[in-house]
Amino acid sequence: MCLQTEPLKVMISGAPASGKGTQCEMIVQKFGLVHISTGDLLRAEVSAGTEIGNKAKEYMSTGRLVPDEIVTTMVTTRLSQKDVKEKGWLLDGYPRSFDQAQSLEKLKIRPDIYVVLDVLDEILINRCVGRRLDPVTGKIYHIKNFPPETEEIKARLITRPDDTEEKVKSRLQIYKQNVEAILSTYTDILKKINGNRPKEVIFKDIDSLLCQVQKEKEKTTKLGKSALQKPSSQEIWRGIPTRLNNIPHSREIREYFYDDVLQATQRAINDGKTRLKVEINIPELNPEMDVYRIGTLMELVRVLALNFADDGKRIKVCVQGSMGEGALAGMPLQLAGTRTILEYMDWGDYGAMGNFINIGSIGGKEVTEQDDLFILVAPQNAVGNCIIDDLRAMTDAAGNRPVILINPRLKDLPASSGIMQTMGRDKRLEYAASFEHCYHFRLLYYAGTQYPIMGALRMSYPYGYELYKRVDDPSRKEKYIILSTFPKRPDSDEINDAFEGKPRNQAKKASGICTREERGMASVQSLIGLDRAVGPVETHHESCFDNLNR
Repeated sequence: MCLQTEPLKVMISGAPASGKGTQCEMIVQKFGLVHISTGDLLRAEVSAGTEIGNKAKEYMSTGRLVPDEIVTTMVTTRLSQKDVKEKGWLLDGYPRSFDQAQSLEKLKIRPDIYVVLDVLDEILINRCVGRRLDPVTGKIYHIKNFPPETEEIKARLITRPDDTEEKVKSRLQIYKQNVEAILSTYTDILKKINGNRPKEVIFKDIDSLLCQVQKEKEKTTKLGKSALQKPSSQEIWRGIPTRLNNIPHSREIREYFYDDVLQATQRAINDGKTRLKVEINIPELNPEMDVYRIGTLMELVRVLALNFADDGKRIKVCVQGSMGEGALAGMPLQLAGTRTILEYMDWGDYGAMGNFINIGSIGGKEVTEQDDLFILVAPQNAVGNCIIDDLRAMTDAAGNRPVILINPRLKDLPASSGIMQTMGRDKRLEYAASFEHCYHFRLLYYAGTQYPIMGALRMSYPYGYELYKRVDDPSRKEKYIILSTFPKRPDSDEINDAFEGKPRNQAKKASGICTREERGMASVQSLIGLDRAVGPVETHHESCFDNLNR
């Protein structure tokens, strides 16, 4: 149930036979919005014989398109009326061009959300070609999906002139061009909905989106203009699940983190971010631990892909293939079998796999025009083989479409000659650093051990980094308490100071902080270009922190 404060402002778009009319009826019934259709407005103005209606009639009677300024005037006049201001509006079928969208922008008329019903062309064509009109009642039937009630009605049904396959395809092409023209205006509020499912399932998604917008408007109203900033992560996150060293993880813990990653990734994409990475090292997702499970990684990928597919996006899930030649040919052990697992996973009952989700490899040739978003499964370099060139080719081909790296491992490794790949190394470092964290979660341990958990470092877009300390309470239960927050990823000194209770920016002393170099262990610089997450280390009976390479 949504509490209404400021009325909703919604735009909806859908191709002919997408079910847009049905969804508009359900939205109006649930939210009480005023449904504004440009077609209805034109017919009403012409019927009433108004000045603007007579102008529109001159164009319509000769088969010409009604000019933008006439349609925009009709729409803005309707939007200014009292019932619309009180109840909110659902604008259907407008704007249809970039100029129309910009006209609304100049008048500061902007929706809270722009909903696009995404339906496969073959389904749309089948719906249109199968439609029949009852000339007596004006009722629309479909020979398969909604047949007439009696033989008498069936006998008098006719096919509308616009419902031939040739004309339907032409209308679809025009619709796609119109939508493409206005997408740039509403990218930040665009929500694509998978329209290939039953109408009740589709409306459930739309209902959820509109309720979410309502709640955000309600919160903004309560907090006032000073609270237009994004809410703090503490208000929307319930804390780190406990007993993370219990293996295998419970389904509750896994689903908890899946949802945490999903919410952060959605926020980043909604803000227009296109080069993103997720790094999460709970034990079952940490390849450095014996309890690493490839199935948990695949579950995380499936959750992300299905949720974006439900928004109507077409997803390409990519796994790197075999690289290199001769003795160094092959793929990283961590990724062995991933493509087979993905192909045999349960992807739901609505035909998402193959229609909205496809599996491919990492590379520029895998990018097609219909792909909206790319999820790359643990892309990583191997000795003698570098994935960076293939990865760069893919992001170049993807353009401004989002590319999400899940647990990438892009550190420099020796080439086939056994030496570091120095040529082009700076460019690779720069490229790898171009991917922005949308989610980071790393457990902190005593160095050289994987037990006990000392704390955790978490970042969830768009918020900063939060450092937590694990505490055992007297009832033999554990909890995580926040020690400090950081606008950027903290280094080992900052984490060490927080655990020791030192104030920020205190001058560093020569004791207590250990690095691999200080212990005579050569460290390999990571292509990510950032210090690695850290964990407490114990040397000479003193607690300090050590940079842990993945």
